[in-house]
Amino acid sequence: MRIQLVPRAAQADLLDLPWHESLEEWASARLVDVPRGIGRHVVRFVEDAGRLFALKELPPELAQREYRLLRELADRGIAAVEPVGVVRERAREGEGSLPDVLITRYLDFSLPYRLALARRPQPDRLERLLDAFAQLLVRLHLTGFFWGDCSLSNALFRRDAGELAAYLVDAETGELHPRLSDGQRSYDLQIAEENVVGELLDVQAEQGEEDVEEAEGLSAEIRARYDRLWRELMAEEELAPGDAGALAHRLRRLNELGFDAGEIELVETDGGLRMRIEPRVVEPGYHRRRLLRLTGLDAQENQARRLLADLGAYRRWLESGPSPPASETAAVGRWLAEVFEPAIAAVPPELCEKRDAAQLYHELLEHRWYLSERAGHEVSLEAAVADYVETVLRGLPDERTLIDGDP
Repeated sequence: MRIQLVPRAAQADLLDLPWHESLEEWASARLVDVPRGIGRHVVRFVEDAGRLFALKELPPELAQREYRLLRELADRGIAAVEPVGVVRERAREGEGSLPDVLITRYLDFSLPYRLALARRPQPDRLERLLDAFAQLLVRLHLTGFFWGDCSLSNALFRRDAGELAAYLVDAETGELHPRLSDGQRSYDLQIAEENVVGELLDVQAEQGEEDVEEAEGLSAEIRARYDRLWRELMAEEELAPGDAGALAHRLRRLNELGFDAGEIELVETDGGLRMRIEPRVVEPGYHRRRLLRLTGLDAQENQARRLLADLGAYRRWLESGPSPPASETAAVGRWLAEVFEPAIAAVPPELCEKRDAAQLYHELLEHRWYLSERAGHEVSLEAAVADYVETVLRGLPDERTLIDGDP
């Protein structure tokens, strides 16, 4: 037996697992039940020092291929599950060989689409899921990745402030190219539409209803949202003579969408210049990078945007007082010590598995705004935390490893 591990994941203690048995026969006490999408392969989940790992049995060629693809996607900054390693050359004692096992890190606080849509979702929640899936497809295609089996089952979704972020889970049918042709992109979208129709019909059947027209319309929405984002990223723009701000505006817009410029091409025309920008996937996003640099907090892009806005408001409050203006470093330190960390620490430890820290703080700010609107005056963050814990958080399911509710 051979075990290949990504260097940063080598500290995972996985050696004592029963690798000489088929995954479906495992009876290890470290096994954990985790909701997952429909799949054709055996997948089990194990715990190690508070971390969860997904183990999937695959033929050797497929296991090695998916392992390499996931490593390459990680290097390119694509939102995908983190590869940990591959267990090769497994065999029962005195019997034939067993499939290889691909090991990935479980994506904490994520949910499969079936749980996201387990109850009849509100239209805005369904739209967030469709947007997230379309954005994931755009990111994959920009980096030259042809998915080949793009479906909701092969993705996971995480809360990102008021939005959802989608992550690729299954890459065994994928292919990496220097660049995808329009035909390859269109074919991948066709596969996505067909798969999503079937998945939505399955969810409808579980809910005791079936509306083929609705399922087909929602599936077509993915392509429509994909096309809108792709056109905005790829649009060429006319620059009038002396219009120096247009380029800066376009680059800011790319950053807001979570992309950067790989190359800028300016072509002279009769009326001025035509600008073409080749977008490049950036992960983590612009706001996420800035929050991490300033505070050391790792968050999703929209969560980071919200936390930065709160940090900015806190700094303006500091500067409105009689003391000299606070430096950025000093303001960040005080915000962490006096605002963010006390708010998170006020949540009882047994409830901390329900949301990751950045999402929890976002929801605390939302709850504070709601209470303030209802009361007609500003409610303190301390009071908002106490009310949120008792009236909202206690009734929510744990989301770190098990989702049983709406996104």
